[in-house]
Amino acid sequence: MTLDPLSLTSSEFVAAAFASGRSKFDALAAYRRFHRAGERAQWMAPCAAAPVQQLVDDRTVKFLLSVGGDLETESVIIPMPHRGGRFSRTLCVSSQVGCAMGCTFCETGQMGLMRSLTVREIVQQLHVARFGVTHPFADETRASGGGFDIANIVFMGMGEPMDNLDAVLQAIRIFCDMNGPAIGCSRVTVSTVGRTAGIRALGEFIQQDGLRRVGLAISLNAPNDEIRSTIMPINRAEPMALLRQAMVDFPKRPTSALCAEYVLIPGVNDRLDHADELCAFLKGIRCSLNVIPYNPRRNSPWPAPDDATVDAFVDRAIANGQFTKRRRTKGRTAMAACGQLGNERVRQRKFVSLAIDPPATRE
Repeated sequence: MTLDPLSLTSSEFVAAAFASGRSKFDALAAYRRFHRAGERAQWMAPCAAAPVQQLVDDRTVKFLLSVGGDLETESVIIPMPHRGGRFSRTLCVSSQVGCAMGCTFCETGQMGLMRSLTVREIVQQLHVARFGVTHPFADETRASGGGFDIANIVFMGMGEPMDNLDAVLQAIRIFCDMNGPAIGCSRVTVSTVGRTAGIRALGEFIQQDGLRRVGLAISLNAPNDEIRSTIMPINRAEPMALLRQAMVDFPKRPTSALCAEYVLIPGVNDRLDHADELCAFLKGIRCSLNVIPYNPRRNSPWPAPDDATVDAFVDRAIANGQFTKRRRTKGRTAMAACGQLGNERVRQRKFVSLAIDPPATRE
């Protein structure tokens, strides 16, 4: 019997190993070695796949993993600079191949949904980032196995995490397992287009011990329903009033805040009065506004915004009293920046309709 450390938490793994006649002590030690050093015991399931492609833009690395059926996941290792020339790394993981949400500014949304990823396929993105990718930067200390030390994980890659919630939540349990990858839960963030049922389910999930600081990011991208419905089909089924209530109700610790993501698109949502309207919508919600300069997808009808427009929007939001940050663009030339993930070769293979239906009720 082979056991899969990419699909099980340490307690689940040890229980399954013990049921198959192995020592609990040896099983836990093997689980730790797998996630901390990349060492696989012979009685474990095969390790994560090797990258089929790796692209580098400055210090941003995008890698692709095959998941069968001529499909691939895309993941991005993002450098976070610190004083003294040091870097920590954030891993942007995918929860699906493609996406059914159809957001017009997003490359992944133009693919349609190929399929959701399994727990193993989500977790293996971290394992490969740590132990399987080629480290191209000679001036940095390499993690064991040749990959990167990953400090943070964001579910901001391909797919809508709330549409694959069971697998995403189990992956978070494994990421945050102190006997496994040991990513602190405060360093894990789930981003959604606004699936309100999923937001409420995530809120219930983080009430569990050890998971209370998992973060939530809302991909807002518009100051009102009229604009949001034109660029994000989800808004026609779940308008901003419903989304706002879900944001208000989401359980937050006294020192934590939500993240409201706002992709700034020239001629669509970038006026100063849009900033005023957006801040009025967010008023009373403890959140950080993250302004993201638009990264053009393939065949985009919009260019990237100029710096002056982005800075003016950010300054206006700050003047409204809203805590606001500008996200610096990383990975654009490698199609690794926010909104650019997606395989052009399979873009027309829309296996799943783009219609936005209410999510199934969770038991």
